[in-house]
Amino acid sequence: MNQNELEGKVAIVTGGARGIGRAIAHALAAAGASVVIGDLRADQGEAAAREISEATGRTVAAIQTDVTSLADAEQLAATAMERFGRIDSLINSAGWDQLKPFIKTTPELWDRVLSINFKGVVHTCHAVLPSMVAAKGGSIVNISSDTARVGSFGEAIYASAKAATIAFSKTLAREHARDNIRVNVICPGLVDTALLEEMREDPLTNRILDAIVGLIPLKRMGTPDEVAPLAVFLCAPASSYITGQVVSVNGGLNMVG
Repeated sequence: MNQNELEGKVAIVTGGARGIGRAIAHALAAAGASVVIGDLRADQGEAAAREISEATGRTVAAIQTDVTSLADAEQLAATAMERFGRIDSLINSAGWDQLKPFIKTTPELWDRVLSINFKGVVHTCHAVLPSMVAAKGGSIVNISSDTARVGSFGEAIYASAKAATIAFSKTLAREHARDNIRVNVICPGLVDTALLEEMREDPLTNRILDAIVGLIPLKRMGTPDEVAPLAVFLCAPASSYITGQVVSVNGGLNMVG
């Protein structure tokens, strides 16, 4: 990726305080973009913004954002517009999960998983799209999951939310192609993040994850830095003819056509 590929561009990254979102925020800034991190974890978001700015020399801001709130999503978009005057890219990376067999889950868990992983994407897209339509251009990259493509034990609601994200993204890609707005989806497989480490505190989850790693052809989990370059590419001019696509980054675990 050209170091100045995104010079003058502005990107919003939800869930940018840590994990895949943080790696994407860093990669976007390294490619020349100004970045706005929207994350519920205010302290971690501010720390990430400060460290990325120092490392890249780019402007990186952090705004406390609960993506389950449409009002918060609208405030995130409004603040980005007020500060930078444009929004060229939106990367939806905020997510959360908890592994449990469906029969042992509760309506409260369903609501939380669906609200963060699907409605959060709906909220931010609804908040950002008007400015992109007015500008006649933009790129949206939604982080889904390979569970959406093939299912996964203990993740019935999460997989459903991520599958909904794919269908939603393809629909937006069709509706807004005339506005020169591209919408694509990245489906990571097992990626070594803070959330995954938190999930490993449950013994059953830990055993399941170890078993999955054994099935990955590359015999290891991925890293956030191995997902980030694809997100940057999908925001850059080099991908100007790519929209409505779903791409997995999974070490070969699922080879879906």
